Amino acid sequence: MDPVIQGLTLVLDPFNIALVFGGVLIGVIVGALPGLSSPMAVALLLPFSITLDPVPAVCMMAALYCAGTFGGSITAILINAPGAPPAAATALDGYPMAKRGEAGRALGLAAVASALGGVFSLVVLLFAAPLLAQLALKFRPPEYFALTVFALSMLASISGTSSLRNLIAGAIGVLIGTAGIHLTTGVERFTFGIYEMTEGISFVPVLIGLFAMGELLGQSQALKLTYDRITSIVIKLPSRGDFRRVRSTILRSSAIGSFIGILPAEGATVAAIMGYNEAKRWSKNKQEFGNGAPEGIAGPEAANNAATGGAMVPTLALGIPGSATTAIILAALIMHGFRPGPYLMQETPHFIYAIFGAMLLANVMFLGIGLGGAKLFARITLIPRQLLWPAVFVFSMVGAYSFASSQFDVWVMLIAGVVGFLMKRHGFAPAPLVMGLILGKLVEESLSQSMIMFDNNWFRFFESPIVDFFFLMTAIGLLWPLFKRQR
Repeated sequence: MDPVIQGLTLVLDPFNIALVFGGVLIGVIVGALPGLSSPMAVALLLPFSITLDPVPAVCMMAALYCAGTFGGSITAILINAPGAPPAAATALDGYPMAKRGEAGRALGLAAVASALGGVFSLVVLLFAAPLLAQLALKFRPPEYFALTVFALSMLASISGTSSLRNLIAGAIGVLIGTAGIHLTTGVERFTFGIYEMTEGISFVPVLIGLFAMGELLGQSQALKLTYDRITSIVIKLPSRGDFRRVRSTILRSSAIGSFIGILPAEGATVAAIMGYNEAKRWSKNKQEFGNGAPEGIAGPEAANNAATGGAMVPTLALGIPGSATTAIILAALIMHGFRPGPYLMQETPHFIYAIFGAMLLANVMFLGIGLGGAKLFARITLIPRQLLWPAVFVFSMVGAYSFASSQFDVWVMLIAGVVGFLMKRHGFAPAPLVMGLILGKLVEESLSQSMIMFDNNWFRFFESPIVDFFFLMTAIGLLWPLFKRQR
């Protein structure tokens, strides 16, 4: 119990509470603004977190992650423009409900379902992460190599329209991660005579470029886009009848979201879609879906917020990111000198419980903020893009430079921004590239260590049942899209 008490005591420090509240506030605002996203906001926050201690820095990012996922539901319901991709399913029934004069009821359902889904997943995190870390302590380099290959194979379904494009983007990310001096052999690779490349390409400017600059360039093509806005908003909590109607949907979607979140490289968008589909499948009022069904709001909102806690499980216990945002949080942990994975659970368990406490506090806070301030946040959407995106550009430049006070990082960020824009324009999602970049070093190092252990005998990989299991799951993950297409 000592690590639990110690972790919760860290969170309850007034300074940390203020940072968690700030993270929630930023998260809801970012989520409510169409075009901005949680990964982008966390990426911009990453270089500035260097000035903070590890606990408050990661707690603020985790709070922003939770709140940003909920914030997207505000604009999804009020203007039919999801502020975040996971809220796309919420708009299917949220906006029709708002159009018939029940915007307050829809926002209340979204806030309550989001908070309950988030709390459910945190209970899963509390119990699942230590158990998973305990199992992972038995992992050797071959097991870590197989696990990382499995995580990379899951990129096929993370986002975008093409599994093949996602795998290509992930492979490019792994390739970028190999730049610099190889730790085992000392050989320089892909440095092109540039001194700054000898230590590899830093992930911070790449993350800022892909998510912030890439989105900026994409949104510059939609400056004149306007939305129909719901102006009559009186927020109210769901009635007792609403609770009775959606309680099983919230419970089911919370379980789905937690499970999907735990799978490496999946995330809240996949969870929201599955939560909506299952809500419709089990509903007695299927004909209401698409016309303002309460279950159509509660299902995806509970699922996408449950995925946030679920995604933290493999991130903390295995060092394998569960989503694009947790990939950036993983980068923050590495930047602050932590070793994500079983040793993090073993050496600093209080740190894990501090993150748990911060996310729990964030769910309570965004419930209050969502219910009390949705009308205000709806007005935030009136900020002209001509003012918003230049501010994002300035923060991107400052963030990229401040990380290592390097002009080279600014150029990396700008190039990554152009690459991110071109990728999205041609159907490639940036998230797989980010995960490939972060997992690249782990897959390369574990492969090198394994080959040294096995004296370059590939067949010895199959001596471990855990390796065999992950290789089998990898094959299923790669072949599943083909099987689905055939069906």
